Amino acid sequence: MTQDGTDKPDTPGEEKKPLVEYPSVYEYKVMGKATVEETPGFEEHVRSLFRRKLGSEVSPDSIHVQHSRKGKFVSLSVSVLLLSEEQRRAIYAELHQDPRIVYYL
Repeated sequence: MTQDGTDKPDTPGEEKKPLVEYPSVYEYKVMGKATVEETPGFEEHVRSLFRRKLGSEVSPDSIHVQHSRKGKFVSLSVSVLLLSEEQRRAIYAELHQDPRIVYYL
């Protein structure tokens, strides 16, 4: 079995298909602490992070918010249109560096 999970052997020199075709709608999952004292709130903070990286506004319809049972954490599913792999990776790098983000996928 090959690395891509198929039984077809890899052929030297054969180009592999990228995992994501661009442009593509891509969904990020972002989790942080749900603190009301911080301004801006976590949802607006994440929206602004995506705005900076994409160069355009993220529609409120593109963000799904879910609070944890005890209300300590908030999870956001953010769907955005990506134009390239570099753009996808740049957003992940920004999520990784942000101290308010506890976990992301």
